[in-house]
Amino acid sequence: MSEDVQKHSVHTLVFRSLKRTHDMFVSDHAKPVSLDEQSYKVKMSAKLKSDYGAVLHMPVLKEGKDRVPLHHGSMQGQYLQSDDPEYLITGTHAYPSGPGVALTAETKLHRLPSEGGVHSMALALPASQARQDAGRTAASVGDIHRHAGMTERIQPPLSTLSLMEGGGTKNSSLIRKAPTMPKPQWHPPWKLFRVISGHLGWVRSIAVEPGNEWFVTGSADRTIKIWDLSSGKLKLSLTGHISTVRGVAVSGRSPYLFSCGEDKQVKCWDLEYNKVIRHYHGHLSAVYDLDLHPTIDVLVTCSRDATARVWDIRTKANVHTLSGHTNTVATVRCQAAEPQIITGSHDSTIRLWDLIAGKTRATLTNHKKSVRAVVLHPKQYTFASGSADNIKQWMFPEGNFIQNLSGHNAIVNTLAVNSDGVLVSGADNGTIHMWDWRTGYNFQRIHAAVQPGSLDSESGIFACLFDHSGSRLITAEADKTIKLYKEDDTATEESHPVNWKPEILKRKRF
Repeated sequence: MSEDVQKHSVHTLVFRSLKRTHDMFVSDHAKPVSLDEQSYKVKMSAKLKSDYGAVLHMPVLKEGKDRVPLHHGSMQGQYLQSDDPEYLITGTHAYPSGPGVALTAETKLHRLPSEGGVHSMALALPASQARQDAGRTAASVGDIHRHAGMTERIQPPLSTLSLMEGGGTKNSSLIRKAPTMPKPQWHPPWKLFRVISGHLGWVRSIAVEPGNEWFVTGSADRTIKIWDLSSGKLKLSLTGHISTVRGVAVSGRSPYLFSCGEDKQVKCWDLEYNKVIRHYHGHLSAVYDLDLHPTIDVLVTCSRDATARVWDIRTKANVHTLSGHTNTVATVRCQAAEPQIITGSHDSTIRLWDLIAGKTRATLTNHKKSVRAVVLHPKQYTFASGSADNIKQWMFPEGNFIQNLSGHNAIVNTLAVNSDGVLVSGADNGTIHMWDWRTGYNFQRIHAAVQPGSLDSESGIFACLFDHSGSRLITAEADKTIKLYKEDDTATEESHPVNWKPEILKRKRF
């Protein structure tokens, strides 16, 4: 007589499956993998070609032996390279990455002249360069590239003007303007106006619903709580995660709430029934962040397993596994324009992904420490990334570097920006810095006191977010509270002046 098979609930079977997965992969995390030198070389060469193929051919700046002095004896200390004109470019981006470099209103990318500029500048060159042999009536393209921007330094201004009036065209690129520092926009200071208690653990994540009436928080106490934005009262608590809830997001296209946590689970909650209706299985370790694509039904999650995964919300299918990072992927952001996915990782890089192909479009390697936060500007085609070394601003679509925001000397966990150009950075030591987005001017620093009953060390800022109006700032903190900030209505430019001093501009060396 055969025994009856004991029936288990789906809940029990899911956790048995999770336990078996853990037992299967625990050996990979417990013991170090022996490194094979030959396979490591093959891996690195393939990685170089795939990630840095576009810049491997860039020339190296040659020192004195290949440089010749200008043939004008009065100009001392200036040299031109005698080789290919492409060698005039030095560096890979327009702005130096060192501290203390200020963005100016006149700063532009240093590029070689276009073909149109070549022909318009040919007439402005000195006659000795323009007519080196009888068969030529204008300077060659090589001459233009070699001497681009040098004419006004070699010739007196009067002779240059007379040369252009005698048949040339006045080119605005030949006129050198004095560099000016853009003055920061005045922003009123922000002040704390509400502290919300209710969680029993660190508050790790925040999301505001599209109607701007309530917001969601996820905590280390394994619960998700929904709060009324205007009154700060608790509306609902959701339980289901078995570990810290690290990310939450509210859909603007459907009545769904998405959450992820250190239990490797990604859940979809139906807010009409307040229960989980879908699970997205696939991550092999803790899931640290998630974001929803604004125009299509796609969810993107990132994890400690060094991957980001793209999910079809309805079918639960894993559309893409975005692999390439070599350490924990700490943050992910989506946008409708290209590139559609941006990830920041503890391997100190930021990757811009092509959603259709599921491949990396660009890898940004300027950071020296883990990148834990990325935020997109609501109006401009730019974004910022936060790390312990610096906050950096970038330009889409290729990830061109704009400027450093230096001064927040701590591990930056979170960034937020509103449409008024106020950038907020929150750090592990409980400090909040307010920045003017355009100039990088730090106009306010806040260090809120920890709540009674909490340790002084429990003052970290884990997440911050502006509501959809941009007038209220919500922070999630290590003292188990949620704090709301708003602008000080009584402040004026006279009572809180901009304490701004122009820095000495560092000229780029070509």
